[in-house]
Amino acid sequence: MSQHRRDQCVIVVGGGLAGLMATLHLAEAGISVDLFSLVPVRRSHSACAQGGINAAVDTKGEGDSPWIHFVETIYGGDFLADQPPVLKMCEAGPELVYLLDRMGVPFNRTPTGELEVTKRGGGTKYSRGLFAGASTGQQMLYALDEQVRRHEAEGRVRKFEGWTLCSLLLDSAGRCRGISAMPLAAKMTVHAFPAWGVLLATGGCGGLYAKTTTSLICNGAAASLAYQQGAHYGNPEFIQFHPTAIPGEDKCRLVSESLRGGGGRLWTYRGGKPWYFLEEWYPAFGNLVPRDIASRAIYRVCREMDLGIDGKDQVYLDVTHLDSRQLEVEFGGAIEIYEKYTGEDPRTVPMRVFPAVHYSMGGLWVDASHRSNLEGLYAAGECEHLYHGANRLGANALLACLHGGKVVAQSVVEDLDQEASPLPGREIEAEVERQEDWNRRLLEGGGSENPFELYWTLREAMSHYVAVVRTSPDLQKMREILTELKVRYTNLNLGDSGRWANPALALARDLGHMMVLAETVTAGALAREESRGAHYRPEFPERDDSRWLKTTVAQWTPDGPRLWYVPVDTSLLTPRPRSYATDFLEEVRR
Repeated sequence: MSQHRRDQCVIVVGGGLAGLMATLHLAEAGISVDLFSLVPVRRSHSACAQGGINAAVDTKGEGDSPWIHFVETIYGGDFLADQPPVLKMCEAGPELVYLLDRMGVPFNRTPTGELEVTKRGGGTKYSRGLFAGASTGQQMLYALDEQVRRHEAEGRVRKFEGWTLCSLLLDSAGRCRGISAMPLAAKMTVHAFPAWGVLLATGGCGGLYAKTTTSLICNGAAASLAYQQGAHYGNPEFIQFHPTAIPGEDKCRLVSESLRGGGGRLWTYRGGKPWYFLEEWYPAFGNLVPRDIASRAIYRVCREMDLGIDGKDQVYLDVTHLDSRQLEVEFGGAIEIYEKYTGEDPRTVPMRVFPAVHYSMGGLWVDASHRSNLEGLYAAGECEHLYHGANRLGANALLACLHGGKVVAQSVVEDLDQEASPLPGREIEAEVERQEDWNRRLLEGGGSENPFELYWTLREAMSHYVAVVRTSPDLQKMREILTELKVRYTNLNLGDSGRWANPALALARDLGHMMVLAETVTAGALAREESRGAHYRPEFPERDDSRWLKTTVAQWTPDGPRLWYVPVDTSLLTPRPRSYATDFLEEVRR
């Protein structure tokens, strides 16, 4: 067994925006940090964020404010988010943007040098989105990594890039005291890393689906293993479908919502003429309705009305009427991606798009300070459930990652004075041996099932049965498929028994965790008998606040998830019906 002694350090798992922000603030507080990432941190999925970040800086003088940002966020999330932490996030937005500006993020600016703000996402009437071309996430990621490298050079931060999380190290009282992990590009031996505490910032679970815009490393396995070791999971059923994705055989590629914010229009043919269906159905917001509403509208057009382009699951996203200079300056990266994967020029030909999984509003349950129910375990970023309720507004993801990373670091600093005796060596050895035994069983398995086939079967089934529209028969069918997949999983044959950089071993381990999380997503969707945000049940088409204005909390058991519900904190804004056919802010003002 290889053991690294740094008992008083904090481990951060995940090198995206939330993980780097937390690492930076912990290091600045004088705390030693071990930072683990599946990939080099500059390749983390945060780099894929095209659109921008919301912050009510109001450089256009529209009268925007953090309070209005808060109202639109709560309304967009269909009132399912606890309101006080969301308000704090919105209030923190301008300060975070100015911080990143000082770090060197090249935000677009006006001719007079002001920070440029536009409508980068749906569900808002204000120009609130700041952006760095169409690579905002990448620019932020690089800026934060540069800051973290200063502390790395001083020895306060150690990076373990290309390592996968195997398990949490828990003491006899259930307190999280470190992790076990193994390298992916070397001999795959499990190592133990004792620590004072652990922060998970491992991203979302879009990889549970075949039709997803997320990186394939975003499969929820890390959150799932923590869940199986006792961490609670919040709102698992709330999975966001982005309305404008490029369909693909392997996965989907995102077409940023900012294109609609810049004037892009969704349409299809009806009666031989272009029909701008969002503008007709939602006149107050038009093409800038939130993602859940736009996705269901596209589904309705293609699946129910049979009006998809060329009879397929696709509609047009049209930017051919926009100024070519604007397209290049604001959306050049998004335009380039579409050209690369389709061979068509969006400047002259409308883009063909269809919804795909993009974000998970649910995640590990945390309190307003990002503490999980397991002492010593924290979570920030897309892997936790706190800020977005039933639906996330565009350009709020980067804000939530940065704010969450800062808040969780403050919580760790506050908690550090709590005594935590060293984890006994025998307990560490037992956990490492448990993980090594799983590796041996997988590598020596002589069954008939290919893990890659099971992986695709799971993801295709989730895309089909737990999608934008969720019927009871479909959800029951998914449960049956998961029961079958679990049996097949016990009969794996990896086809490679080697220990050196074996991708089949890594995937087989992740697959086991993915099935557990898929079961929890499905169970949450089947239990919630209402339609709210991204969760739509045609048998229960209305939102039901009397029964379901509650956060789902899931606890893992060997027999499947145990679900219970916690009332949502609505102390700041009274819930009201959600409609984008009219301007809801006028009602709020009244």
